[in-house]
Formats: sequence, C-alpha cells, structure tokens
Amino acid sequence: MAVTLVAATSAWGQGVCRPPDTSNEAKTFGILSVPLAYSGLGGATHDRPWTVWAALEFSTVPTIDSATRVPSTCLPGKEAENTNLLSVMPRPRIGLTLPGHFFIEGSWVPPVNVNGVEANLFGLALGWSHGSTVRITLRGHATIGEIRGPFTCPESALSDSASPCFGGTVSDDRYHPNIFGLDGTVAWAPGAGRWQLYAGGGYNRLEPEFQVHFVNRVGQLDDTQVIVELDRGTVFGGILWLPTSWLEAGGEIYAAPADAATVRLFAKVYLN
Repeated sequence: MAVTLVAATSAWGQGVCRPPDTSNEAKTFGILSVPLAYSGLGGATHDRPWTVWAALEFSTVPTIDSATRVPSTCLPGKEAENTNLLSVMPRPRIGLTLPGHFFIEGSWVPPVNVNGVEANLFGLALGWSHGSTVRITLRGHATIGEIRGPFTCPESALSDSASPCFGGTVSDDRYHPNIFGLDGTVAWAPGAGRWQLYAGGGYNRLEPEFQVHFVNRVGQLDDTQVIVELDRGTVFGGILWLPTSWLEAGGEIYAAPADAATVRLFAKVYLN
C-alpha cells in the first residue's frame, strides 16, 4: 500500500491541467464565481459629479455538494476538495460619480485569515447611470486577486491512508477567480422614492486559475496549475431603501443560472 501511495502521489499532477467545461473542476469554479462577481447593487443613485460613497456588502457562499467537489479530470478518484470553508463573504466598496452620469467603483478584501482562508481580492467597475423614476445603469466590472487556503489537502486528509494527501503537509493552494463582465440594470422608484426595485442581467467571462501547492510524504512538490475558461449569463434583482439623502440599504439575489445563486445584503453611505 505504501508503494502504491508513493507512486500515486509522485504522479499526481505537475504542470498544467485544462479540464473541460463539463468537468467537476469547471462546475466548482463556476459556483465559486457567483458570490465573487462584482455586481452593481442597484447602481449609483446620485448623479451629482464628484459624490463619494462607501458601502459594505455581505454575500452568501453557496455550499458545493460532495460529488461535485471530487475532481473528474485533473485527479480522478481523489476525495472531495475542501472548498466549503466560508458561508458568507464580506466586501467593502468605495465609489465616485463623474461628469456625464458616469461613475467608478472599487473594492478590496484584505488578506485576513478566516477559517484557514485568506483573500486578497480587488473589484473594479466603470458604469453609467441616469434617470429618476426609472433609472438605467450600464456597467463593466472585474474581480481579480487571489484566495489562499488548504483546498486540496486539509489537515483531516493527511491522516487518511486512502488519500493522496496521506503523510504530507497541509496544502497552501491559491485560487485566482479572474472574473470580467458586463451588466445592465433597470430600477424603478414608486411613490416618494424611498424605495426602489431593480432587476437586470449580464454576461461574465470566467478565466479562473488554481495553483496547487502540496508537498507529499516523500517531499515531492505538487504545483499543478488548473485553468478553465467559461462564459456565463447572469440575472439579478433587488430592493433599495433610501431613508435619507446620504444613506441607503438593500438586498439582492444574484445568479448565474448555470451554476448557483447568492444573496447579498448591503448598506451604502454617501460622504458628500
């Protein structure tokens, strides 16, 4: 059995693996991209140029079932990957309105370790928003950076003699989501405008890269890189509450129908 394990871990991926769109690896990346996609949260509700706002959102992270988490291409037969580490992802944002009804927005999730996961993610968006009772918003957005964690070989797998991780070290894997998208939103403000309903859709290009970093029981490094390219349609809808001219809060359901959905709750403060 020891000889078999050493042979298996020695052959365990070094180089680049490009699983097909139908693989479990691609399905996992698609699901993880949903809470990470940089959606508009209803767009900019203020038109005055050089208005600055700050926001905080919380997005639910979908649970990936054990069958989908088992690699089907890059290492068939390995146990399920350790991806269900977080249930909620917070993300702070800051934005600025520009002349001509344009706005820019950015976010940074700093590298704080939570349950073994450490993110260093950046969100960027450029958009155009105009209207009062009915408001149209068009945006381009991107999510880049990395998430580090023991996704392939957590502590629990190191003592499992049936696992390729047996006897090795806890992996220090890196996931780069690389999400680029376009979306459009229509918002409607009935009555006095204290409430707004909005809905929209878009397109996301996913170019995730996953870097394995695992040292097995004989000291051999597995540095396999997993690369996938996916195209996804998205739909979303939500509600905004604007109790004052400087504060708004809301909730949103954002989904890539081919993958999963997330619920976002957020609050936004206009600073000038």
